[in-house]
Amino acid sequence: MYQKDHITIRSELKLLNQVQNWFELFCSQNLYQCGWSEAQVDHLSLALAEGFTNAVRHAHHDLPPETTIDIEVSLWASRLEIRIWDRGKPFNPDMISEPKPGTLQAGGYGWFLLRRLSDRVAYECVDSDVRENSEPRRNCLLILKYLSPPEQEDK
Repeated sequence: MYQKDHITIRSELKLLNQVQNWFELFCSQNLYQCGWSEAQVDHLSLALAEGFTNAVRHAHHDLPPETTIDIEVSLWASRLEIRIWDRGKPFNPDMISEPKPGTLQAGGYGWFLLRRLSDRVAYECVDSDVRENSEPRRNCLLILKYLSPPEQEDK
């Protein structure tokens, strides 16, 4: 089984509701019939919201609101992938320190939250010279969630 959808949306926080409605429709048409629980879908929705707001607030903060963000969802039998493409300056997620329990810090909670809500989070910058359609450089945030936890290999 494989389903895919995408949305292109302007860099405006007020459009988060539109993104969430689009994702909710995709989930109601595809995920629940495949055995995904409401809790799993809620986690994915929260991860999507965090990824979108990070793209608007951080990656696109110096860009005009007309600058678009592309979001893709791809569903296989055992996993869902969300890709959020932005056109901002890339960042290195390894430079974000994880919040320590009982302390406050400025920033880093979004990345921490994304890692807790998904099975895998990856971020990369894709240059135009390696892309088929030669669009300018874009950054991709990948959020991956398995229907069931990946099986542990015996050691």
